[in-house]
Amino acid sequence: MKLRKVTAASATVLALALSATACGSDNGKDSGSTGTSGGDKITVGIKYDQPGLGLKTPDGKFTGFDVDVAKYVAKELGYDEKDIEFKETKSADRETALARGDVDFIAATYSITDERKQKVDFAGPYLLAHQDLLIRADDNISKGDDLNGKKLCSVTGSTSAQNVKKDFAPKAQLKQYGTYSQCLGALQSGAVDALTTDDSILAGYASQDQYKGKFKIAGLKLSNENYGIGVKKGDAEMVKKINAALEKMVQDKSWDAAVTANFGPANYQNEPAPKIGNIVK
Repeated sequence: MKLRKVTAASATVLALALSATACGSDNGKDSGSTGTSGGDKITVGIKYDQPGLGLKTPDGKFTGFDVDVAKYVAKELGYDEKDIEFKETKSADRETALARGDVDFIAATYSITDERKQKVDFAGPYLLAHQDLLIRADDNISKGDDLNGKKLCSVTGSTSAQNVKKDFAPKAQLKQYGTYSQCLGALQSGAVDALTTDDSILAGYASQDQYKGKFKIAGLKLSNENYGIGVKKGDAEMVKKINAALEKMVQDKSWDAAVTANFGPANYQNEPAPKIGNIVK
C-alpha cells in the first residue's frame, strides 16, 4: 500500500479541524451571537429618562420596572445580568432599532397598537397603564376638552398627544420634545400647560424629590395602554420564549415585587397583571 506523504501545511489544516471539533461549546451558546439561541451578550432597548420605569442613574446603573422585567426575561433566556447591554431607545427610534438588529428586544413603555404591529412583533402585555395628564399643582383640568387652546406637551414618536387631539381636544396646541424630561422642564417653566403620557410614567416623574408638590396627575384615564416587549418582525420563537418568561414572572410573584419596588413610592394605583399573550390594542 502506497503511503501519502503528509506535508506541514496539510498537517496544520488537520490539526485546526480537530481542534475546532473538540472545542465546540457545550453550553449551547455561540460566542458573539445574540437572540433566542443564546449568546455571550444580549442587547435590550430601554428608556434612560423615565423614573420608576427606565432610568440611567448618574453612577451608570439602570433602575425601573421595565428594567426589572427586562432582567427577568433575559435571565429566562439564558443570560446573566452582567451579560445584558442596555441601549437607549427613544420613542421615535424603537421600530428602526428592532429592524436593524441594534437590540434583541425592547422593554420601554412600548404600548401595543395596530399600527406598530405592522412593523414589529410583541410579547406580553406585561403592564396595563392609562394615558393621563400631568399638570401644575395649582392648575385644574378635569376633562379632556379643557385642553382646547392650551399647550400640550409629549415626546416625538409617542401616540399620546395625537390621541388627545383626535379624541378630546382638537384645538390643543401640540408641543413635541425629544424626551419627557424636556417636557417636564417646559411644564415647570410655564412653556406648556400639560404633559400627556401614561400615568405610570407621570407618577415616576411626579414622585422625584425635586418635583414633589409641584405637579399632580389629573386622573382622567383617557385610554388603555398595554405595554408589550417589542421584537423584530417575524421572530415568533423569541415572542414565545419571552411570553413564557413573563408568565413565570407573574406566577412566582416577581412581577408584584417589581411593581411595589418601583411604583410604591409614587403611590401609583396599578392595574392587576394583564393576561400574557393577549395582544390587544
